[in-house]
Parts: sequence; structure tokens; C-alpha cells
Amino acid sequence: MNHPRLRTALATLTLAAGVAHAGEADVQKKVEAFIGAPAVSSVKATPYNKLYEVVLKSGELVYTNEAVSFIIDGQVIDTKTRNNVTQARLNALSAIDFASLPLKDAVKHVRGKGERVIATFEDPNCGFCKRLAGELQSMDNVTVYTFLYPILSPDSLDKSKRIWCADNQGTAWMDWVGAGKAPPASADCDTSAIERNVALGQQLRISGTPTIFLADGSRIGGFLPAAQLNPAIDEAQGKAKTK
Repeated sequence: MNHPRLRTALATLTLAAGVAHAGEADVQKKVEAFIGAPAVSSVKATPYNKLYEVVLKSGELVYTNEAVSFIIDGQVIDTKTRNNVTQARLNALSAIDFASLPLKDAVKHVRGKGERVIATFEDPNCGFCKRLAGELQSMDNVTVYTFLYPILSPDSLDKSKRIWCADNQGTAWMDWVGAGKAPPASADCDTSAIERNVALGQQLRISGTPTIFLADGSRIGGFLPAAQLNPAIDEAQGKAKTK
């Protein structure tokens, strides 16, 4: 096939892609020079006024120009769609493969048929985790896998171990966060799962509790009432089925 216009168009596209790639690589070098460390995970050109999206290895997202003459630490809102572009991108970056979660290391609690699933990372001394427990008790048809994640208080680890070693972990967890009933006094079992949970949470950059993961891998950082959590779970279940 010999089409001069097509060859010219392809050459132009190839050149443009090369320039964009070179620009992104140059931006990364300049940002890391500014920070003084190899702290950049990725750089991507955006359609917004020649801004570049810079994702740091810490999980933070900032913006700059090609010269890196400024850095914007804030939200980009698309005025045509009214979408929060930054938050949508952060949500995508923080999503996980739900199937990769080691559910054997989680406390399992089933409401109704339990056909819908979520995973949570929670600390037994977390006030918002206790509020979440109250909301979950009003919900139906959901299985909750709670990864005990003791990061808030000195005795969080002790309570986590006692809950993990209970005869019925799900009941012990809900009794504590839902009703304030103290977990069993002893922690005489293998509690290495909790250590693995902490390591996993750090790997996933979980800095606060509760953190909720839905069936499609999307993340909710913080407490949500049932009125908002229920439709989010339903939407995620639908997306997970189409993957």
C-alpha cells in the first residue's frame, strides 16, 4: 500500500509520540532534581493547558509544566463535565485486584446471603470503624472481610490478637466494634496474620481506618453511611462481573 498522505500522517504521529515521551522523561528528571531523590513513579501529559501529571512513589499526585517552573498540589476540575479529574485519577491509581487479597487473613462476617462482598482494613480502636459497624448491621446480603490493622493506639494490637483468637472471629469483632463488648481475654493462637495485614496495608499505602475495598478493586478511604455504601457496593459488583 503506497499512500503518501498516510505515510506523512503516520510519520507525524510517530514524531509527536516521541516528543511527548521525551517531554515526560525530561519532566521526571527535573522534578526529581527539585525533590533531590528518585521520587517519581510516573509522568503523563494532560489535555489541560500543557500540564503534566506527576505521580509520586508516595502515592501523591501533583501537576507541573514542561519546564517544571512550578508545581501544583491541588485538584483539577473539568469545567465542561464538572468532574474532579484529580480524584478520579487517584481512585484509579489506588484501585487493587480484589482477587489478590489474602482473605484467609481476614475476619469474615456475613449479613444475609452474603452475595455482595467488600474488604475493610480496620483498627479496633477506630471510632469511624465503630460507626461503620453500626451501618453494616443495617445492611443485608453482604460478606465483609475485615483485615485487622492495628495502627492507632498502643493496645490496638492486643485487642486485634484477642479478636483473631476468638472461637468466632466475626462475632467477636462485631461484638466489640458494634456493641463495645470486650473481646476474649486470651490470645493463645497463631496471630501472624495480623503482622501480614500490617505489611499488606503499608504496601497498599493505607494510612487511615476504615479503608474499604469494593469488589471491582476500587477504594473508599474512610467511613460511608449505608445510604451511600449500598449503591457503591452494587455498582462495584456489576463492574466486577463484567471484568
